[in-house]
Amino acid sequence: MPQSHKVVYAIYLIVWIAAAINPRFPQDWLLENLLVFFLFPLVIWLDVKYRLSLVSLIFLLVFGSLHALGAHFTYAKMEYFDVITEFFDLQRNQYDRVVHFLFGLLIFRPMYEVVMHYLSSSRAALLFAFSMIVTVSTLYEILEWLAAIVFHPELGIAFLGTQGDVWDSQKDILVEIIGALVNVLFFQRGYRRMLENLLDTSTKAQR
Repeated sequence: MPQSHKVVYAIYLIVWIAAAINPRFPQDWLLENLLVFFLFPLVIWLDVKYRLSLVSLIFLLVFGSLHALGAHFTYAKMEYFDVITEFFDLQRNQYDRVVHFLFGLLIFRPMYEVVMHYLSSSRAALLFAFSMIVTVSTLYEILEWLAAIVFHPELGIAFLGTQGDVWDSQKDILVEIIGALVNVLFFQRGYRRMLENLLDTSTKAQR
């Protein structure tokens, strides 16, 4: 594993530990981090197996750090986002919506870098990565709802962060889809080049 990748992991751990100190709602923090305990080792495994790019790891670092902050304050009460809420005279704190959008925008590339090892068409790889974003987004909303009901029903609003919006889950999924579509519509050439380079490397290795 490159040294730069180790640095990224170290930075994330520092951010995560700092955000884990005295969270606003400890039980909510635990629920928000249940998947992190599973996904962090998974990302390291994927990095070793598929040699993820430094750009992908930085994207994961940004998203993971924002999630850590959201878990610390709760997404609905992210106080550092109140300035933006007040400036634009918004009806709710939009921090959770921004992070959901960034999920689709930033996680798309790491997913693509994994699936491109199994597909020879960049269009197929783009479609598969896009489908994965939509699937994971939908499943997360369902799991989030189930976790709130099963583990701590009293944390429902704090954990789900709906802020009175009955369509919150649907809107979260929509912005994640938009984030993924940005990759598909505007960065096709870059993704196609990545796959071509991988195929060229594989061909040379077989000779």
